[in-house]
Amino acid sequence: MQQHILILGAGFGGLWSALSATRLLDIHGRTDVAVSVLAPQAELRIRPRFYEADVARTVAPLGALFDAVGVRFIEGAAQRIDVAGKRVEYRDAQGNTAVSHYDKLVLATGSVLARPDLAGVAEHAFDVDQLEEALRLETHLKSLAQRPASAARNTVVVAGGGFTGIETATEMPARLRAVLGEDAEVNVIIVDRGEAIGASMGNEIAGSIAEASAELGVQWRLKSSVEAVDAEGVTLSDGQRIEASTVIWTTGVRASDLTAQIPGERDRQGRLHVDGALKVVGQADIYAAGDTAYAASDDLGNHALMTCQHAIPLGRHAGNNVAADLLGVAPVIYSQPKYVTCLDLGAWGAVFTEGWGREVKLVKEEGKQLKTQINTVWIYPPVAERAVALAAADPLIPIA
Repeated sequence: MQQHILILGAGFGGLWSALSATRLLDIHGRTDVAVSVLAPQAELRIRPRFYEADVARTVAPLGALFDAVGVRFIEGAAQRIDVAGKRVEYRDAQGNTAVSHYDKLVLATGSVLARPDLAGVAEHAFDVDQLEEALRLETHLKSLAQRPASAARNTVVVAGGGFTGIETATEMPARLRAVLGEDAEVNVIIVDRGEAIGASMGNEIAGSIAEASAELGVQWRLKSSVEAVDAEGVTLSDGQRIEASTVIWTTGVRASDLTAQIPGERDRQGRLHVDGALKVVGQADIYAAGDTAYAASDDLGNHALMTCQHAIPLGRHAGNNVAADLLGVAPVIYSQPKYVTCLDLGAWGAVFTEGWGREVKLVKEEGKQLKTQINTVWIYPPVAERAVALAAADPLIPIA
C-alpha cells in the first residue's frame, strides 16, 4: 500500500519540503510513497516583495514544477488537523469539505499579520502581509489621483518601524509620486515605539536607516504608537492627530492558527517547538517548516526567524527528514549559523549586514544590487526540470 507524505502550504517552507522529500525518495528509488501539497493555490507568493509596486508580478506558478517532480497538488484550504486519526479536513475549490489522510505530515502554513484589537484598524488600515492585501493597497494608492489635493491625500502613515515597516515606508515616496506627480509634496511617517530611528534593527544598521530616511523625506514619530485609525487618519498614544488617507499596519506576525491544533509547546508567536530534525516535539509523525517552526539555528541560542532566509532551508530539512523517517534512514539535522539581512531603503539603495549584530557590509547601490538579486532570483523556485529542481532541494546546500 502506498504511503503518503502530506505537506500543508505552498509557501517557501511547503514548496521546499515537497521538493526535498521527493529528492530523497528519488535517491532511494522509492515509488511507493506519494508526496502531496495541500494549499489554496499552486503558486509561490513572493511575500518579501509585497511592499513593492506592481505586486501582481510577485507570484511564481508551481503547477509545472510539481508535475515535473511528481508532487501531487491538492487545491484547498486546511481547516482541521486530526492528529489521532492522521487526517486533514480541508475546504476544496468548490467550497466543499474534503479529507486527506497521511502517514507523515509537514505543517508549513506560514504566518499572518498580528493585527491588534484597536479602534478602526480592521476597517481602515492597509497592510502588505498577504497578496490580496498588498493588491488592495496598490488599488487604493492609484485611486488617490482621483481625489482633491490635500495634506491627508498626500500622507502615508506606517505603523511599526521594523523590517517590513521600513521597507514599505522608504519605497512609498516613489510610489506616491508615481501616482500624484513627480513634483507632489508627499509625507511618509513611521510611527514607532523605539527610542531612535531604526532602533529595532540594531545600532550598526540604524545609521543607514536614518540617512536613507532623511534623504527620502521619511519622518519618524518615535516613542509613540497608533491608538486608533479612521478614514481620515490616526490618533497617536500621546493624543496627537495625523491626517492621512493611507495607514499601513506592519507590527509583527504570528504563526498560522493551525499550529494550535497540534499538541505541543509553542513560542509566543505560536510556532511549534521542533527538534533538530524539525519533528514537532512530542509528535511521532508531524514536522514543521517555515514560520510554523520554532527551530534552533545554531548552538549559541539563536532561532530561525520568520523570514524566507530561514524558511527555505527549514523546508529543505523538513522534507528530507520526513521522507527519511519513512525510509528508516538518518535525518539531516538543521543548522543555519550564518545570518544576514538585506534591507531595501527605496531610492537611497539598500543595506546588507552579516551576523546577529547586523554588521554593515554593503550600502546604497552595492546593497541595492544584492537586494535585487535576492528578490528577483535567489528566492524564486527552480525551473520545472526534475533533475535541476531535485538537486536544488539538497538540505546540505549552504545558504545564509
